[in-house]
Amino acid sequence: MKIKQESHFITNSETKLFGLMPDGEAIFAYQISNKNGIKLEVINYGATVSSLKIPLKNGEVADVVLGFDNLGAYLKSFDLESAPYLGATVGRFAGRIGDGTFSLNDKIFHLNKNNNKHSLHGGTIGFSQVVWKVKNVNYGENPSITLTYLSPNEEENYPGNLSVELIYTLSEGNELIIEYSATTTEDTIVNLTHHSYFNLDGHKSNISDQELTINSKKILETTTENIPTGNFVDLKNHPFDFSLPKKCPLKIDNTFVLEYKNELSAALFNKKNNLKMSVYTDQPAVHIYVGGNCGTILGKEKVLYHSSSGICFEAQNFPDAPNQAHFPDAVLKTGEMYCHKTRYKFEIF
Repeated sequence: MKIKQESHFITNSETKLFGLMPDGEAIFAYQISNKNGIKLEVINYGATVSSLKIPLKNGEVADVVLGFDNLGAYLKSFDLESAPYLGATVGRFAGRIGDGTFSLNDKIFHLNKNNNKHSLHGGTIGFSQVVWKVKNVNYGENPSITLTYLSPNEEENYPGNLSVELIYTLSEGNELIIEYSATTTEDTIVNLTHHSYFNLDGHKSNISDQELTINSKKILETTTENIPTGNFVDLKNHPFDFSLPKKCPLKIDNTFVLEYKNELSAALFNKKNNLKMSVYTDQPAVHIYVGGNCGTILGKEKVLYHSSSGICFEAQNFPDAPNQAHFPDAVLKTGEMYCHKTRYKFEIF
């Protein structure tokens, strides 16, 4: 099989071949590290975070995200009944769109349905399953990886050519910073997010004893198929009130409303190694996900992942926002730019 390789690709010791797409296109893994020894690995399939290694005080290293060792495993994971989207970039629209339809400029758009009768995480082939181009890799201070993707008009039946740029930065303050920007040739809808499953005890462990905090007073009410009703649920005396730290739930799939931009949205703490991750975002919500029905998955280093192996903090707009007039606007108009920034800050106490 002939390997197809982009001419702009720069070879160096921090980059390795990760696998070949069915058509022979090469997928690479790019690694950057900050001055404190945190190492981030990103593959250009799905603009996916495949590894995030944090040095601990005892000299050990914790890989705090779930992932796979090779491209074939990522490809096969999307054939599961409930694809896990391990570490992937999600788009054009994160979360569910009810009945796979929305109206824009007096026209009804019918999206591909991949979650019962609904559209989930961009549809049948979302941004998580496409090959992104690597625009730049910076190995200096605050190292970063910049990726781009051009989503053509009518991909998954979304309108407009959508040009997306994504920057992963490892700050010297031990933050994984994710910045998204996008422009379109036609009015469209956009909602991008990141789908890493975090485990501060390392990807070989489980999250059942780790403490979760969420800075939210209400969640979106949903139907039995997880489509927002348009109503909100007060978290006072609710089992999902995480205003004070408590153990991670073994199953959760809920959108938490954030009142203040760029303040603490959520946090995870592992008392075994005193590692804490704090999440900050300019988005109106963070969707917390644990569980699912994808069964046992063979992850990297031949580790068997299960429903409590990791927890997702999906900073994003509200699911089904195009169909709920009082939800934050999800429309990106021609001539405007979509911007989104989320930070995952790591500290050892």
